Amino acid sequence: MDKKQHIAIFTTASIPWLTGTSVNPLFRAAYLAKDGRMKVTLVVPWLPLIDQEHLFPNNITFNSHLEQENYVRQWVEERTGFASNFSIRFYPGKFSLDIRSILALGDITVVIPDDEADIAVLEEPEHLTWYHHGKRWKKKFRMVVGIVHTNYWEIVKRERNILVALLIKYINGWVVDIYCHKVIRLSAATQDLPRSVVCNVHGVNPKFLEIGLKTREKQQIRNQAFSKGVYYIGKKLWNKGYKELLDLLRDHQKELSGFEIDLYGSGEDSAQIDVEAKKLELAVRAHPGRDHADPLFHDYKVLLNPSTTDVVCTTSAEALAMGKIVVCANHPSNEFFMQFPNCRTYDDGDGFVKAILKALADEPAPLTDAQRHELSWEAATERFLRAAELDTVPTKKQSKTSSAPLSLASLSLTRKLEDASALVHFVGTGFLSSQPDEEQCKELGLKVPPKKTGFSSGKWI
Repeated sequence: MDKKQHIAIFTTASIPWLTGTSVNPLFRAAYLAKDGRMKVTLVVPWLPLIDQEHLFPNNITFNSHLEQENYVRQWVEERTGFASNFSIRFYPGKFSLDIRSILALGDITVVIPDDEADIAVLEEPEHLTWYHHGKRWKKKFRMVVGIVHTNYWEIVKRERNILVALLIKYINGWVVDIYCHKVIRLSAATQDLPRSVVCNVHGVNPKFLEIGLKTREKQQIRNQAFSKGVYYIGKKLWNKGYKELLDLLRDHQKELSGFEIDLYGSGEDSAQIDVEAKKLELAVRAHPGRDHADPLFHDYKVLLNPSTTDVVCTTSAEALAMGKIVVCANHPSNEFFMQFPNCRTYDDGDGFVKAILKALADEPAPLTDAQRHELSWEAATERFLRAAELDTVPTKKQSKTSSAPLSLASLSLTRKLEDASALVHFVGTGFLSSQPDEEQCKELGLKVPPKKTGFSSGKWI
Protein backbone atom coordinates (compact mmCIF):
# COMPACT_ATOMS: atom_id res chain seq x y z
CA MET A 1 0.00 0.00 0.00
CA ASP A 2 1.21 3.53 -0.82
CA LYS A 3 0.04 4.82 2.55
CA LYS A 4 -1.00 3.18 5.78
CA GLN A 5 -4.70 2.72 6.33
CA HIS A 6 -6.31 4.16 9.43
CA ILE A 7 -8.10 1.93 11.92
CA ALA A 8 -10.35 3.60 14.49
CA ILE A 9 -11.28 1.47 17.51
CA PHE A 10 -14.49 2.73 19.14
CA THR A 11 -15.27 1.39 22.59
CA THR A 12 -17.89 1.85 25.30
CA ALA A 13 -15.62 2.44 28.31
CA SER A 14 -12.19 3.69 29.30
CA ILE A 15 -9.54 3.37 31.95
CA PRO A 16 -9.62 4.05 34.90
CA TRP A 17 -12.89 2.06 34.88
CA LEU A 18 -11.41 -1.45 34.92
CA THR A 19 -13.99 -3.29 32.84
CA GLY A 20 -13.40 -5.59 29.87
CA THR A 21 -14.53 -3.05 27.27
CA SER A 22 -12.02 -0.50 28.53
CA VAL A 23 -9.03 -2.78 29.06
CA ASN A 24 -9.17 -5.09 26.02
CA PRO A 25 -9.68 -2.43 23.29
CA LEU A 26 -6.84 -0.43 24.85
CA PHE A 27 -4.47 -3.39 24.58
CA ARG A 28 -5.76 -4.04 21.03
CA ALA A 29 -4.89 -0.47 20.03
CA ALA A 30 -1.43 -0.72 21.62
CA TYR A 31 -0.51 -3.98 19.90
CA LEU A 32 -1.99 -3.05 16.51
CA ALA A 33 0.06 0.15 16.61
CA LYS A 34 3.13 -1.86 17.59
CA ASP A 35 2.44 -4.20 14.65
CA GLY A 36 2.96 -1.15 12.43
CA ARG A 37 0.79 -2.04 9.46
CA MET A 38 -1.85 0.62 10.17
CA LYS A 39 -2.28 3.97 11.86
CA VAL A 40 -4.37 3.38 14.97
CA THR A 41 -6.80 5.63 16.84
CA LEU A 42 -8.58 4.58 20.03
CA VAL A 43 -11.93 6.38 20.50
CA VAL A 44 -13.29 6.39 24.06
CA PRO A 45 -16.06 8.17 26.00
CA TRP A 46 -15.56 11.44 27.87
CA LEU A 47 -17.85 11.66 30.89
CA PRO A 48 -19.18 14.59 32.94
CA LEU A 49 -17.56 14.96 36.36
CA ILE A 50 -20.63 13.61 38.18
CA ASP A 51 -20.45 10.36 36.16
CA GLN A 52 -16.69 10.08 36.72
CA GLU A 53 -17.25 10.35 40.48
CA HIS A 54 -19.85 7.59 40.35
CA LEU A 55 -17.91 5.24 38.08
CA PHE A 56 -14.15 5.59 38.46
CA PRO A 57 -12.42 3.79 41.37
CA ASN A 58 -10.34 5.31 44.17
CA ASN A 59 -11.89 8.80 43.76
CA ILE A 60 -10.08 9.33 40.46
CA THR A 61 -11.48 12.16 38.32
CA PHE A 62 -10.20 14.33 35.45
CA ASN A 63 -10.77 18.01 34.75
CA SER A 64 -9.96 17.57 31.06
CA HIS A 65 -9.82 14.80 28.49
CA LEU A 66 -6.07 15.47 28.10
CA GLU A 67 -5.57 14.53 31.77
CA GLN A 68 -7.42 11.29 31.18
CA GLU A 69 -5.43 10.59 28.01
CA ASN A 70 -2.17 10.92 29.94
CA TYR A 71 -3.51 8.55 32.60
CA VAL A 72 -4.57 5.98 29.98
CA ARG A 73 -1.18 6.08 28.24
CA GLN A 74 0.73 5.71 31.48
CA TRP A 75 -1.50 2.78 32.52
CA VAL A 76 -1.03 0.80 29.33
CA GLU A 77 2.70 1.58 28.97
CA GLU A 78 3.36 0.33 32.51
CA ARG A 79 1.75 -2.99 31.56
CA THR A 80 3.10 -3.50 28.04
CA GLY A 81 6.60 -2.11 28.56
CA PHE A 82 6.59 -0.09 25.32
CA ALA A 83 5.47 3.38 24.19
CA SER A 84 1.82 3.68 23.11
CA ASN A 85 2.18 4.65 19.46
CA PHE A 86 -1.49 5.36 18.76
CA SER A 87 -3.85 8.33 18.89
CA ILE A 88 -6.60 8.74 21.49
CA ARG A 89 -9.77 10.68 20.78
CA PHE A 90 -12.85 11.16 22.91
CA TYR A 91 -16.57 11.25 22.19
CA PRO A 92 -19.25 12.68 24.54
CA GLY A 93 -20.88 10.05 26.76
CA LYS A 94 -23.01 9.59 29.87
CA PHE A 95 -23.38 6.80 32.41
CA SER A 96 -26.79 5.10 32.53
CA LEU A 97 -27.73 3.76 35.95
CA ASP A 98 -30.52 1.67 34.41
CA ILE A 99 -28.20 -0.51 32.33
CA ARG A 100 -24.98 0.17 34.29
CA SER A 101 -23.21 1.19 31.09
CA ILE A 102 -21.89 4.25 29.28
CA LEU A 103 -23.98 5.50 26.35
CA ALA A 104 -22.67 7.62 23.48
CA LEU A 105 -24.22 11.05 22.93
CA GLY A 106 -24.89 12.39 19.46
CA ASP A 107 -23.11 11.32 16.27
CA ILE A 108 -19.77 9.91 17.41
CA THR A 109 -18.58 9.19 13.86
CA VAL A 110 -17.64 12.90 13.57
CA VAL A 111 -14.70 12.28 15.90
CA ILE A 112 -12.83 10.69 12.97
CA PRO A 113 -12.16 13.02 9.98
CA ASP A 114 -13.48 11.79 6.63
CA ASP A 115 -9.96 11.47 5.17
CA GLU A 116 -9.06 9.00 7.98
CA ALA A 117 -12.29 6.98 7.78
CA ASP A 118 -10.85 3.71 6.45
CA ILE A 119 -11.64 0.97 9.02
CA ALA A 120 -13.83 1.19 12.13
CA VAL A 121 -13.78 -1.43 14.87
CA LEU A 122 -16.88 -1.26 17.06
CA GLU A 123 -16.14 -2.91 20.39
CA GLU A 124 -19.65 -3.94 21.46
CA PRO A 125 -21.32 -3.02 18.13
CA GLU A 126 -24.86 -3.51 19.43
CA HIS A 127 -24.20 -1.22 22.41
CA LEU A 128 -22.62 1.48 20.21
CA THR A 129 -25.48 1.44 17.72
CA TRP A 130 -28.63 0.99 19.84
CA TYR A 131 -29.11 4.77 20.00
CA HIS A 132 -26.80 5.86 17.17
CA HIS A 133 -28.33 8.88 15.46
CA GLY A 134 -25.99 10.20 12.81
CA LYS A 135 -23.98 9.24 9.77
CA ARG A 136 -24.24 5.58 8.77
CA TRP A 137 -21.16 3.69 9.89
CA LYS A 138 -20.98 1.87 6.54
CA LYS A 139 -21.27 5.17 4.66
CA LYS A 140 -18.52 6.81 6.71
CA PHE A 141 -16.05 3.88 6.76
CA ARG A 142 -15.02 1.46 4.02
CA MET A 143 -15.00 -1.42 6.48
CA VAL A 144 -16.81 -1.74 9.81
CA VAL A 145 -15.90 -4.68 12.06
CA GLY A 146 -17.90 -5.39 15.22
CA ILE A 147 -16.42 -7.30 18.17
CA VAL A 148 -19.08 -8.77 20.47
CA HIS A 149 -17.96 -8.69 24.12
CA THR A 150 -21.15 -9.13 26.11
CA ASN A 151 -23.82 -11.81 26.30
CA TYR A 152 -26.69 -9.31 26.59
CA TRP A 153 -29.27 -11.97 25.71
CA GLU A 154 -28.29 -14.11 28.71
CA ILE A 155 -27.92 -11.19 31.14
CA VAL A 156 -31.29 -9.64 30.29
CA LYS A 157 -32.97 -13.05 30.42
CA ARG A 158 -31.71 -13.51 33.99
CA GLU A 159 -32.31 -9.97 35.25
CA ARG A 160 -35.64 -9.22 33.57
CA ASN A 161 -37.72 -11.74 31.60
CA ILE A 162 -37.68 -13.81 28.45
CA LEU A 163 -39.83 -11.39 26.44
CA VAL A 164 -37.51 -8.44 27.09
CA ALA A 165 -34.54 -10.70 26.31
CA LEU A 166 -36.07 -11.74 22.98
CA LEU A 167 -36.64 -8.09 22.10
CA ILE A 168 -33.02 -7.23 22.91
CA LYS A 169 -31.88 -10.22 20.86
CA TYR A 170 -33.86 -9.01 17.85
CA ILE A 171 -32.65 -5.41 18.18
CA ASN A 172 -29.02 -6.57 18.48
CA GLY A 173 -29.27 -8.53 15.24
CA TRP A 174 -31.04 -5.65 13.51
CA VAL A 175 -28.57 -2.85 14.34
CA VAL A 176 -25.50 -5.02 13.76
CA ASP A 177 -26.84 -6.03 10.34
CA ILE A 178 -27.36 -2.36 9.42
CA TYR A 179 -24.02 -1.03 10.59
CA CYS A 180 -21.37 -3.80 10.36
CA HIS A 181 -19.73 -5.46 7.37
CA LYS A 182 -18.25 -8.20 9.56
CA VAL A 183 -18.70 -9.35 13.16
CA ILE A 184 -16.31 -11.23 15.44
CA ARG A 185 -17.91 -13.08 18.37
CA LEU A 186 -15.38 -13.81 21.10
CA SER A 187 -17.09 -17.13 21.79
CA ALA A 188 -20.16 -19.11 20.78
CA ALA A 189 -21.79 -18.07 24.06
CA THR A 190 -23.02 -14.92 22.31
CA GLN A 191 -26.06 -14.80 20.03
CA ASP A 192 -25.55 -15.62 16.37
CA LEU A 193 -25.32 -12.44 14.29
CA PRO A 194 -25.24 -11.65 10.55
CA ARG A 195 -21.86 -12.13 8.84
CA SER A 196 -20.22 -13.28 12.09
CA VAL A 197 -17.33 -15.59 12.93
CA VAL A 198 -16.32 -16.98 16.34
CA CYS A 199 -12.76 -16.15 17.38
CA ASN A 200 -11.20 -15.06 20.68
CA VAL A 201 -9.27 -11.93 19.72
CA HIS A 202 -8.34 -11.00 23.29
CA GLY A 203 -5.01 -11.57 24.97
CA VAL A 204 -3.66 -11.36 28.50
CA ASN A 205 -2.03 -8.42 30.22
CA PRO A 206 1.74 -9.16 29.90
CA LYS A 207 2.12 -8.85 33.68
CA PHE A 208 0.29 -12.15 34.14
CA LEU A 209 2.62 -13.93 31.72
CA GLU A 210 5.58 -12.55 33.68
CA ILE A 211 4.07 -13.98 36.88
CA GLY A 212 3.64 -17.29 35.03
CA LEU A 213 7.33 -17.33 34.10
CA LYS A 214 8.31 -16.86 37.73
CA THR A 215 5.94 -19.67 38.69
CA ARG A 216 7.53 -21.96 36.10
CA GLU A 217 10.97 -21.16 37.52
CA LYS A 218 9.75 -22.09 41.01
CA GLN A 219 8.35 -25.37 39.68
CA GLN A 220 11.68 -26.21 38.08
CA ILE A 221 13.56 -25.54 41.32
CA ARG A 222 11.07 -27.36 43.54
CA ASN A 223 8.04 -29.48 42.71
CA GLN A 224 5.55 -27.34 44.65
CA ALA A 225 5.10 -23.67 43.72
CA PHE A 226 1.78 -22.94 45.49
CA SER A 227 1.00 -22.68 49.19
CA LYS A 228 -2.70 -21.73 48.99
CA GLY A 229 -5.73 -23.60 47.64
CA VAL A 230 -8.84 -22.26 45.87
CA TYR A 231 -10.10 -18.74 45.17
CA TYR A 232 -12.61 -16.90 43.00
CA ILE A 233 -12.31 -13.28 41.87
CA GLY A 234 -15.09 -11.31 40.24
CA LYS A 235 -17.37 -8.32 40.68
CA LYS A 236 -19.91 -9.09 43.42
CA LEU A 237 -23.00 -9.41 41.23
CA TRP A 238 -25.22 -12.49 41.27
CA ASN A 239 -24.94 -12.83 37.47
CA LYS A 240 -21.12 -12.97 37.66
CA GLY A 241 -21.10 -16.61 38.73
CA TYR A 242 -21.79 -16.23 42.46
CA LYS A 243 -25.24 -17.83 42.27
CA GLU A 244 -23.84 -20.89 40.46
CA LEU A 245 -20.91 -21.08 42.87
CA LEU A 246 -22.95 -20.93 46.08
CA ASP A 247 -25.56 -23.34 44.69
CA LEU A 248 -22.86 -25.90 43.85
CA LEU A 249 -21.17 -25.55 47.24
CA ARG A 250 -24.50 -25.81 49.10
CA ASP A 251 -25.57 -28.92 47.19
CA HIS A 252 -22.24 -30.74 47.71
CA GLN A 253 -21.15 -29.76 51.23
CA LYS A 254 -20.83 -33.38 52.36
CA GLU A 255 -18.62 -34.45 49.44
CA LEU A 256 -16.47 -31.32 49.91
CA SER A 257 -16.05 -31.63 53.67
CA GLY A 258 -13.05 -29.55 54.73
CA PHE A 259 -13.08 -27.54 51.50
CA GLU A 260 -12.01 -23.88 51.77
CA ILE A 261 -12.35 -21.02 49.28
CA ASP A 262 -11.57 -17.28 49.30
CA LEU A 263 -13.88 -14.93 47.39
CA TYR A 264 -12.51 -11.58 46.20
CA GLY A 265 -14.83 -8.93 44.83
CA SER A 266 -16.88 -5.80 45.41
CA GLY A 267 -20.21 -4.80 43.91
CA GLU A 268 -23.87 -4.01 44.35
CA ASP A 269 -24.76 -7.54 45.54
CA SER A 270 -21.89 -7.86 48.05
CA ALA A 271 -24.04 -7.84 51.19
CA GLN A 272 -26.49 -10.49 49.94
CA ILE A 273 -23.73 -12.73 48.59
CA ASP A 274 -21.76 -12.54 51.85
CA VAL A 275 -24.87 -13.42 53.90
CA GLU A 276 -25.58 -16.49 51.74
CA ALA A 277 -21.93 -17.57 51.89
CA LYS A 278 -21.99 -17.53 55.71
CA LYS A 279 -24.92 -19.97 55.72
CA LEU A 280 -22.70 -22.71 54.27
CA GLU A 281 -20.99 -25.24 56.51
CA LEU A 282 -17.86 -24.90 54.38
CA ALA A 283 -15.13 -22.30 54.96
CA VAL A 284 -16.10 -19.57 52.48
CA ARG A 285 -14.17 -16.37 53.24
CA ALA A 286 -15.26 -13.09 51.61
CA HIS A 287 -12.73 -10.32 50.87
CA PRO A 288 -12.93 -6.94 49.09
CA GLY A 289 -12.00 -6.79 45.42
CA ARG A 290 -8.33 -6.57 44.41
CA ASP A 291 -6.24 -6.34 41.27
CA HIS A 292 -5.71 -9.92 40.03
CA ALA A 293 -1.98 -9.19 39.59
CA ASP A 294 -1.64 -8.46 43.32
CA PRO A 295 1.08 -10.68 44.92
CA LEU A 296 -1.66 -11.94 47.26
CA PHE A 297 -2.90 -14.20 44.44
CA HIS A 298 0.47 -15.61 43.34
CA ASP A 299 0.40 -18.50 45.81
CA TYR A 300 -3.11 -19.76 44.99
CA LYS A 301 -3.11 -22.98 42.99
CA VAL A 302 -6.73 -23.15 41.75
CA LEU A 303 -9.12 -20.56 40.34
CA LEU A 304 -12.72 -21.78 40.53
CA ASN A 305 -14.86 -19.92 37.99
CA PRO A 306 -18.43 -21.23 37.64
CA SER A 307 -19.74 -18.23 35.63
CA THR A 308 -21.65 -18.93 32.42
CA THR A 309 -22.62 -15.32 31.58
CA ASP A 310 -19.14 -14.25 30.45
CA VAL A 311 -18.28 -14.38 26.77
CA VAL A 312 -14.60 -15.09 27.43
CA CYS A 313 -13.65 -14.71 31.08
CA THR A 314 -10.62 -12.45 31.52
CA THR A 315 -9.80 -13.77 35.00
CA SER A 316 -9.67 -17.36 33.71
CA ALA A 317 -7.18 -16.33 31.02
CA GLU A 318 -5.11 -14.45 33.61
CA ALA A 319 -5.07 -17.44 35.98
CA LEU A 320 -3.92 -19.77 33.19
CA ALA A 321 -1.20 -17.27 32.25
CA MET A 322 -0.03 -17.28 35.89
CA GLY A 323 0.33 -21.07 35.71
CA LYS A 324 -2.69 -21.97 37.84
CA ILE A 325 -5.34 -24.67 37.39
CA VAL A 326 -8.71 -23.25 36.33
CA VAL A 327 -11.87 -25.21 37.14
CA CYS A 328 -14.82 -24.00 35.05
CA ALA A 329 -18.07 -25.14 33.47
CA ASN A 330 -18.12 -27.07 30.19
CA HIS A 331 -19.65 -24.11 28.38
CA PRO A 332 -19.06 -22.31 25.03
CA SER A 333 -17.62 -19.30 26.88
CA ASN A 334 -14.74 -21.50 28.09
CA GLU A 335 -14.01 -23.28 24.81
CA PHE A 336 -10.83 -21.28 24.11
CA PHE A 337 -9.39 -22.30 27.49
CA MET A 338 -10.01 -26.02 26.96
CA GLN A 339 -6.87 -26.31 24.79
CA PHE A 340 -4.74 -25.78 27.91
CA PRO A 341 -4.02 -28.80 30.15
CA ASN A 342 -4.54 -26.71 33.30
CA CYS A 343 -8.16 -26.05 32.35
CA ARG A 344 -10.48 -28.57 34.04
CA THR A 345 -14.17 -28.53 33.11
CA TYR A 346 -17.29 -30.10 34.60
CA ASP A 347 -20.79 -30.82 33.24
CA ASP A 348 -22.77 -31.25 36.46
CA GLY A 349 -22.53 -31.27 40.25
CA ASP A 350 -20.75 -34.62 40.47
CA GLY A 351 -18.27 -33.50 37.83
CA PHE A 352 -17.75 -30.27 39.76
CA VAL A 353 -16.78 -32.15 42.92
CA LYS A 354 -14.40 -34.48 41.02
CA ALA A 355 -12.75 -31.57 39.18
CA ILE A 356 -12.19 -29.61 42.39
CA LEU A 357 -10.76 -32.54 44.35
CA LYS A 358 -8.46 -33.55 41.48
CA ALA A 359 -7.24 -29.96 41.02
CA LEU A 360 -6.37 -29.74 44.72
CA ALA A 361 -4.47 -33.05 44.51
CA ASP A 362 -2.57 -32.19 41.31
CA GLU A 363 0.21 -29.73 40.54
CA PRO A 364 -0.37 -27.49 37.49
CA ALA A 365 1.51 -28.38 34.33
CA PRO A 366 4.16 -25.72 33.55
CA LEU A 367 3.11 -23.58 30.57
CA THR A 368 5.08 -24.18 27.39
CA ASP A 369 6.34 -21.26 25.31
CA ALA A 370 3.72 -22.04 22.66
CA GLN A 371 0.94 -21.97 25.26
CA ARG A 372 2.22 -18.69 26.67
CA HIS A 373 2.21 -17.19 23.16
CA GLU A 374 -1.36 -18.36 22.55
CA LEU A 375 -2.47 -16.37 25.60
CA SER A 376 -0.52 -13.24 24.61
CA TRP A 377 -1.74 -10.07 22.92
CA GLU A 378 0.68 -10.72 20.04
CA ALA A 379 -1.24 -13.92 19.24
CA ALA A 380 -4.59 -12.18 19.82
CA THR A 381 -3.60 -9.46 17.34
CA GLU A 382 -2.71 -12.10 14.74
CA ARG A 383 -6.10 -13.76 15.28
CA PHE A 384 -7.89 -10.42 14.96
CA LEU A 385 -6.20 -9.54 11.67
CA ARG A 386 -7.11 -12.96 10.23
CA ALA A 387 -10.71 -12.96 11.51
CA ALA A 388 -11.40 -9.37 10.40
CA GLU A 389 -9.93 -10.06 6.93
CA LEU A 390 -8.60 -6.52 6.76
CA ASP A 391 -6.42 -7.44 3.79
CA THR A 392 -9.62 -7.49 1.70
CA VAL A 393 -10.58 -3.88 2.53
CA PRO A 394 -10.78 -1.86 -0.71
CA THR A 395 -8.47 1.18 -0.92
CA LYS A 396 -11.34 3.23 -2.33
CA LYS A 397 -15.09 3.37 -1.83
CA GLN A 398 -16.86 0.46 -3.52
CA SER A 399 -18.24 1.23 -6.96
CA LYS A 400 -21.98 0.78 -7.33
CA THR A 401 -21.62 -0.69 -10.82
CA SER A 402 -21.15 -4.33 -11.72
CA SER A 403 -20.58 -6.31 -14.88
CA ALA A 404 -23.07 -8.99 -13.81
CA PRO A 405 -26.70 -7.81 -14.28
CA LEU A 406 -28.19 -10.45 -11.96
CA SER A 407 -25.61 -9.72 -9.28
CA LEU A 408 -26.25 -6.00 -9.68
CA ALA A 409 -30.02 -6.45 -9.29
CA SER A 410 -29.56 -8.58 -6.18
CA LEU A 411 -27.05 -6.12 -4.69
CA SER A 412 -29.34 -3.19 -5.47
CA LEU A 413 -32.30 -4.85 -3.71
CA THR A 414 -30.16 -5.66 -0.68
CA ARG A 415 -28.99 -2.07 -0.48
CA LYS A 416 -32.53 -0.73 -0.76
CA LEU A 417 -33.74 -3.00 2.03
CA GLU A 418 -30.80 -2.05 4.23
CA ASP A 419 -31.31 1.67 3.48
CA ALA A 420 -34.98 1.36 4.43
CA SER A 421 -34.10 -0.48 7.63
CA ALA A 422 -31.47 2.12 8.50
CA LEU A 423 -33.95 4.93 7.87
CA VAL A 424 -36.41 3.36 10.32
CA HIS A 425 -33.63 3.16 12.92
CA PHE A 426 -32.56 6.75 12.24
CA VAL A 427 -36.10 8.06 12.69
CA GLY A 428 -36.58 6.04 15.89
CA THR A 429 -33.33 7.19 17.46
CA GLY A 430 -34.26 10.78 16.63
CA PHE A 431 -36.71 10.53 19.52
CA LEU A 432 -34.66 8.22 21.78
CA SER A 433 -31.07 9.46 21.50
CA SER A 434 -29.54 12.22 23.63
CA GLN A 435 -27.25 15.02 22.51
CA PRO A 436 -24.09 16.10 24.32
CA ASP A 437 -24.22 19.30 26.31
CA GLU A 438 -22.37 22.45 25.35
CA GLU A 439 -19.66 21.95 27.98
CA GLN A 440 -18.74 18.46 26.72
CA CYS A 441 -18.60 19.66 23.10
CA LYS A 442 -16.36 22.62 23.96
CA GLU A 443 -14.03 20.38 25.98
CA LEU A 444 -13.62 18.02 23.01
CA GLY A 445 -13.54 20.70 20.30
CA LEU A 446 -16.78 19.49 18.70
CA LYS A 447 -19.62 21.54 17.24
CA VAL A 448 -22.51 22.08 19.62
CA PRO A 449 -25.50 20.25 18.07
CA PRO A 450 -28.73 22.20 17.61
CA LYS A 451 -31.52 21.47 20.06
CA LYS A 452 -33.86 18.75 18.80
CA THR A 453 -37.29 19.95 17.69
CA GLY A 454 -38.42 16.70 16.14
CA PHE A 455 -37.47 14.69 13.08
CA SER A 456 -38.64 17.36 10.63
CA SER A 457 -35.58 19.41 11.54
CA GLY A 458 -33.30 16.43 11.19
CA LYS A 459 -31.38 15.36 8.14
CA TRP A 460 -31.06 11.83 6.76
CA ILE A 461 -27.38 11.14 6.17
